[in-house]
Amino acid sequence: MITGTVKFFNADKGYGFIAPEDGSTDAFVHITAVERAGMRTLNKDDRVSYELETDRRGKTSAVSLQLA
Repeated sequence: MITGTVKFFNADKGYGFIAPEDGSTDAFVHITAVERAGMRTLNKDDRVSYELETDRRGKTSAVSLQLA
């Protein structure tokens, strides 16, 4: 699992970005991944752990979210 900090999350639009602690590229996160984790939203500066998943279009996003 990767650990990072939420840069921003817009619940109205249903997406945001997480900055990983290792300094690699920010991870896109969609509201469906947040809801699957049993959360309603993410807040700026929340520490989370996650895995990266690539969809059939080749887009990578954060999944399996947990508060760190």
